[in-house]
Order: sequence, then C-alpha cells, then structure tokens
Amino acid sequence: MNFPLCGLVLLAATASLQDGAVPVENEPVHKTAFKNEYVQAFRVMVEPGKATLMHTHAHDDAAVRLNTAVIAVDIPGQPVGPREYVRPGLISTRDNEDKPYTHRVHNVGTTVFDVIDLQVLKRPPGPEVPAIAVPAAENARMRVYRYELAPGASSVQHSHARPYMLIAATDVDLRMTAPGGASSQHPVKAGDMHWVDSAVTHTLVNRGTKNAILVEIEIK
Repeated sequence: MNFPLCGLVLLAATASLQDGAVPVENEPVHKTAFKNEYVQAFRVMVEPGKATLMHTHAHDDAAVRLNTAVIAVDIPGQPVGPREYVRPGLISTRDNEDKPYTHRVHNVGTTVFDVIDLQVLKRPPGPEVPAIAVPAAENARMRVYRYELAPGASSVQHSHARPYMLIAATDVDLRMTAPGGASSQHPVKAGDMHWVDSAVTHTLVNRGTKNAILVEIEIK
C-alpha cells in the first residue's frame, strides 16, 4: 500500500511519540518528595492547560489527589479519554510490576492538578500481616486506608505492624494519640507526608475546624 508523503510523516511522528515515553522517574512534572530504599513519593502538579510527558510506571503505586481538578488521560495509540473530575482524598492503586502502565495526563480544567503518587521500590523485610480494616484500595504490594474526619472526630484506634506512609490529603490540625493517653500535635498541610517504619498503635484526631482527610499507605 502506498501512503502520501504527509501520511508517512504523520505516521513516523506518531510512532516516535509512542516510542518516546520516559520512565516516571524522568518525567519533569513528577518531583521526588520522598525516597528511601523501599518507596518513592512524587508530588505531581500540572498547571491548567498543560500536560505531562508520555511516561511509564513500572512499579506498583498508589495515588492521593490533593485538590479539585479536571483531567483527561491518553495512552499510546489512543485518543485522549473523557474528562475525569477529581477531588481531595480521591485515591487509586495500580499493579504495574507485570505490565507497566504508560500514559499522559492533561489538565483540562482551571485549577492545578495536584497529586501524590507513591511507588514501591522494594518490600521492607518482615512477615506478612492481616489488614487493619477493609482497605479503601489495594494492589499486590500496598493497602490504602482512608480517614475522613469531621472537626473533633477521631479514627478508631489501630495498630501498624508494617511500614507505612501517612499522607494529609487536606490541611489538618492533627493529634496522634497512643494507648495510655500520650499524644502529639501536628499542624500539617495537604501533601505533607510522614514515613513510619516501626510498630505503632494510635488514633488520628482532627483538632481543626474543617473536615480533614488522612491516608495511610501500608506496604504489605
């Protein structure tokens, strides 16, 4: 079959785009906010009208949205998908180890798309443990627990036997209370993170005046 020259140029450009996806670690909008030998957390902020590069996620990951925004996603060889409306505290997980996921995110709204994306690089040592509760989301390597707390409200007391990342999806005046009454106060902003690699039993308390959303991503 013969293609006109302009068609050949278009096909070549499309193939180049599809083959040119970068690892997520090299995508410039994905800024590393935390990294150790086990996990890497990216803070991703896409301005209105902008888009990420086409990029590939090769590790299992979990994402926590931090604000209200409108996005659209395309993957190689397919048109841009429908609008997706995201909100603070919206979470998702993906299994990328067996089949890496390649996409590009477009901000088609009027607000910054702001998200934390946490990927697992290596499983921390230690035995497997049962879930604390029914996870809000999970994949092969992570369980995600989500707490939406009204002013003055608290989570149930719970214990972590595996390392986890605590992420504030909204601003919150957080108090963490341990058995016996010991507590600590932590005014935190949306996107703040805290990695914990020791056994912990605690209750999360919203000491602020607005609803708060906190997320714990536990590594299985």
